[in-house]
Amino acid sequence: MADERGLFIYGIVPSDVEPTADAEGVGDPPGAVTAIRQGPVAALVSEVALEAPLGRPADLVAYQQLLDGTAAVAPVLPVRFGTVVTGPDAVADLLDAHGDRFADALDDLEGQVQYVVHGRYEEAELISALLAEDAAAADLADQVRGQPEEATREQRIRLGEMISQAVELRREAENRELLDRVGELAVSAVPRPPSSELDAVNVAFLVDADQEDEFLDAVEEFAEQRRDLVRTRLLGPLAPYDFVSAHELAG
Repeated sequence: MADERGLFIYGIVPSDVEPTADAEGVGDPPGAVTAIRQGPVAALVSEVALEAPLGRPADLVAYQQLLDGTAAVAPVLPVRFGTVVTGPDAVADLLDAHGDRFADALDDLEGQVQYVVHGRYEEAELISALLAEDAAAADLADQVRGQPEEATREQRIRLGEMISQAVELRREAENRELLDRVGELAVSAVPRPPSSELDAVNVAFLVDADQEDEFLDAVEEFAEQRRDLVRTRLLGPLAPYDFVSAHELAG
């Protein structure tokens, strides 16, 4: 008996968007990506076996690559990863019920892409800087240096707490500084939760094409001023994952 098939939905786009012939979707082997159109909007989809497990790293990469590649040339509303429906009729029903709202959101996103500025502290340099600023922490560090862990357990716990609090305060200050320096060059900005205790900054920006070059220059300047302490990465252009999704618009 043949596997039952469904449609994996990646995102909603204007109806005139056409997937490239080599666009690959999720699954093993990857599914061919097509567009189902309804009025002013379309859904990017590919066939998957309904029983097939989704969630492999390769599937998430395929999902993101398709949406990010689309966002570079047209507005796109991401659909939550793993959304699978039974067939074209279910997709058409979705577009029919929410098409006007989707179309308005796509119009608002025209010419805009997401960037993420993510920075992580160099641990050794960060600890040195924190100890240089805090005499009490530096004294605790001297007390535990070279001593058995068991004999200095309380001091180590207290030192760890002091360092953790100091890093959190630094992170808040770094994010504020980034938003102050770069935020005015973006349409919108959303601070993201830290992905590591050593995160220095993690902010998503929605950027208009007219200010993209100026935005990138400002981020580069921000990163250069911290290059000895923070490893900064700029991710993008991306689909607007942090700003809008089809699920939110569909309620």
